[in-house]
Amino acid sequence: MEHALVLDAAGAPIQHDSRTHSTDWDEVQDFCTSVYMPYRVRPLERHARPDATMISAKAGRVTMTRFAYGTGIHLDRFDPDAGNILVLNTLRGALDHQTDGGSVATGAGESFVVDCSRTEYWLEGDPDHMQLNLTIPHQVMADTAERWFGFVPDDRFWTRRVKIGGPDTAWPSLLDYAARALTRPGLVPADAAIARHIEEVLCVELLRQWAAAAGLKLEDGARSAAPGYVRRAEEILTAEAREAPVIGEVAQRVGVSARTLSAGFRQFRGVAPRDFLAARRLEGLRADLASQPGDKTVTEIAASWGFSNFGAMAGRYRARFGELPSQTRARSLKGAAPRR
Repeated sequence: MEHALVLDAAGAPIQHDSRTHSTDWDEVQDFCTSVYMPYRVRPLERHARPDATMISAKAGRVTMTRFAYGTGIHLDRFDPDAGNILVLNTLRGALDHQTDGGSVATGAGESFVVDCSRTEYWLEGDPDHMQLNLTIPHQVMADTAERWFGFVPDDRFWTRRVKIGGPDTAWPSLLDYAARALTRPGLVPADAAIARHIEEVLCVELLRQWAAAAGLKLEDGARSAAPGYVRRAEEILTAEAREAPVIGEVAQRVGVSARTLSAGFRQFRGVAPRDFLAARRLEGLRADLASQPGDKTVTEIAASWGFSNFGAMAGRYRARFGELPSQTRARSLKGAAPRR
């Protein structure tokens, strides 16, 4: 990863459209605000000037950033309203990260993850630090967890600030693959297929690494712990998603009140029953867009799933899958397989 976002997969220098170095604090902070979030930075040495490296690339909704201040710094007051998770991957030098009751250092090949929308955080970097960081919206990670593991973890997961990876683990190898795939020779910057693929792989593996470091199980922990009425309601909502069953009626069928059902979903799945149903309906619509005969239009397929406000539906669909329904449909008509 030493040359990530600097050299492409063939070893040729990458040409960037914007400035990649700066010695101006305001310029550096503008870059950091745009790719990370607003926060406070203080140099460890009084009157020190930055000698910053500032390079970024997009993998779907994930921002990959090669970054260094070029001087020692202390960062804090990360803006929770930005709604972002940071994964700080050290290429060289060292960082010191806030944890519960203290701090932990990361050196070359080591990483640290923190959800700045859910917990406070500070870090210090030595003058030699160089990072290959990821900025991931919290909602993207929550959607990935719900899609792959069947539930959204609660704040017992998101508030854990943990060290992950290491030189001999899969995580730095995955970062290396992602950086190479994004910068392979001849890659069109708007290549949405590879970008979405990399986004999905990074988010799923990050969830696994994060859970392991936090001592939690995503594969069977919250799913098996959920009471029977939640699991039965999930089965009903999934099987009958096209008909959009009324939540109160589902609660009656599983033998609890609507309030109890809602509380159960929020505790064990991290979402309301209506949100769970909405996700199943969007997934069903996506499957039909990719499989229905060519004479079926997007509007007809959406209507068969009970969607009448097509503008609102398209917005939710794009937020969930990173593309419009018409794009999914167009790709299916060309014979390409749908992306997750």
